Amino acid sequence: MDIKDALAAFDALSQDTRLRVYRLLVEYGPAGASAGTLSESLHIPHNTLSFHLSHMSHAGLVVSRREGRSVIYRADFEFFSGLIRYMVKDCCRVEFASIRSDIKRKCSIIELSHCCEPKENLS
Repeated sequence: MDIKDALAAFDALSQDTRLRVYRLLVEYGPAGASAGTLSESLHIPHNTLSFHLSHMSHAGLVVSRREGRSVIYRADFEFFSGLIRYMVKDCCRVEFASIRSDIKRKCSIIELSHCCEPKENLS
């Protein structure tokens, strides 16, 4: 992951519709969902959804595959994990944040210490 890839991903996710679509794709997990299902679930016209899915695909966030007449989209969890790793590596330091792989559960675990305590409410 480099800064160019991270900027493209954050740019894609900084738009309301794309963020909602991405969050829904995360819920569907590795199986993904068809464009029709996404469109119906989020009440987004098909052509609008297609535009946003294309934008997220170019940013590396979404991958697709054809199943018969349908196109199935899914979040690219490997790419997103790399984005999170990039942020942890460059924004915090290892004594405050780390990501480790849990081979048994086949997942990554993000560990954050209290490096960024919220300021007390001044109101």
